[in-house]
This record gives sequence, C-alpha cells and structure tokens, in this order.
Amino acid sequence: MADTDAVKDGKQFYEDIPMQTPGFFLKGASSLDWGMKNRLSRIFNPETARTVMLAIDHGYFQGPTTGLERVDLNIVPLMPMADALMLTRGILRTTVPPSLTKPIVMRCSGGPSILKELSDEQLAVDIEDAIRMNVSALTLQVFIGGEYETRSVHNMTRLVDMGMRYSIPTMAVTAVGKNLVRDAQYLRLACRICAELGAQIVKTYYCPEGFETVTASCPVPIVMAGGKKLPEIDALTMAYNALSRGAAGVDMGRNIFQSEAPRAMMQAIHSLVHHNLKPEEAYDLFLSLKRDEPKHAATLA
Repeated sequence: MADTDAVKDGKQFYEDIPMQTPGFFLKGASSLDWGMKNRLSRIFNPETARTVMLAIDHGYFQGPTTGLERVDLNIVPLMPMADALMLTRGILRTTVPPSLTKPIVMRCSGGPSILKELSDEQLAVDIEDAIRMNVSALTLQVFIGGEYETRSVHNMTRLVDMGMRYSIPTMAVTAVGKNLVRDAQYLRLACRICAELGAQIVKTYYCPEGFETVTASCPVPIVMAGGKKLPEIDALTMAYNALSRGAAGVDMGRNIFQSEAPRAMMQAIHSLVHHNLKPEEAYDLFLSLKRDEPKHAATLA
C-alpha cells in the first residue's frame, strides 16, 4: 500500500535554503570522487587537514632495519597512535592485527635492494590485491634525476591510473639519490612533476631554505619525510618548521621507532602536528612521557 504520509502538506523541505555544496578541506582535492575524498579523510584529520603517518616500509629494500627487527613487538603497540600507516603488504598480512582500523598507505614499488641501483624499481603490487586489503592509499618512489627516472615516473602514472579506477589515492615519494641535492630547486621540480602527472599526495624531504616555495608550487598536499634519525628536539623542530611552511603533515619512521622512547616520541609528534605545540613544548612532553615508558621494546606489547 502506498505511503499516504508522503502526500501530506506538513513536511518541511526548506525550499528557501539552498543545499550546501561545500568544497573539500584538503588542497587540490575538491574535484575528486567521493570515495577518494573519503579515503583521504581517513588519512588526513578533517579538523586540522594534517596527518601523522608512521612509516615502517624500510624493509622492502633494507631488510630488518634497526628498530624494525620485530614489528610485532616494536611497532604494533605504536600503531594506534598514528593517523595512518605506511607499510608493505607482507607486513600488513603477517603482522598487523586485522582489528586495527587505521588507514593503510601501501608500498607498491620494489625490486632492487640497497646492494643495487635503487631507482631500478618496478610496480610490485596488483591493484586487486590492494583492494582486497582495504588500503586507503597507494605509494611508490619516484626518482627524479635518477638513472631510471622515466621508468619510475611511468610506474607512478600507471599506479595513479589504477587507483583512479577504484577511487584510491596515490602518494608519490620523491626519492633522493646519492648525487642529488635536497635543495628547494630540486624539491620543487620533483614535487611538481609528481603532482602534474596525477599524484594526489606527495611525500618529500624538508629543506631549511625555501621549503615554503616547494609547498606553494605543489597543487596537492605535501607530507614531510622524516629521513635519517636525528636527536628528538631536532626532529621535532624540523617537523614544526615544515608545517609552518606549508606541509600537511609528516611521515616519520626512524625518528620514531629508533628513538629511545618511541611511544613518547609518537605522542610528541602527534601533539605538535595536531595541537600546534612549539618544538620546545613537544620536547618537554616527550621527556615527561619518556620517564614512564618501558625500557625494552618487548614490554610494550
């Protein structure tokens, strides 16, 4: 029987109030599909438009990196504190609890180890497998200026195309080889190329001079790479400077899991990124939390 309630005059349709069509909170993403925006909203906090990614994908070319020897003991306890996890499908399937609801940024390139030419990478994950694992983003290295530059760029465009078919964003990581300088001129070149060719997020290194020109000239969000292990106050200062000059978050690995107090460092970084703590305030937080952190990683589990 038809619903006669549907013809009553008492319903409110608010004809005088036009439907809102708000833009999207993230730079360069307003024209993307709903599914891709939804995935980006898992990675980036909609309230701050920033993210704290925990990068633990180093083993795909370095093997058991210091601090990642036992991901189940050293890293799994840190995962709930991150906004997103950057890792490989092998670690995701073998080690990450399926009950964890954090968004996954999956490493999709690989090939050479640290014993070979790193730019000689290929795509190493099929899009259907990424979908099976419910990832929120795909990621790979792009070696601008490297020996196999064209191949790595082509890898990225293929990954972007595959992701677009299923509304999964791609994060391009600007790799810096032995002979390349991490200055603003190079980073502007690398980041802009990645964005021009379709990447929805770019991960790159911080440079002290001109980093604001790197973020300003890139039409998609830039996430700062943590890079090599630094003293905690230096890592916090670098993250703060990158954010103040336009970065949309950080993707840190060694500066967290190689810290003498990884859990404290994770929380300090999170507070700096999302609550605008100054480096000194975040370092004080780190020191206060460090006192209560177990000394042995295995006791974190």
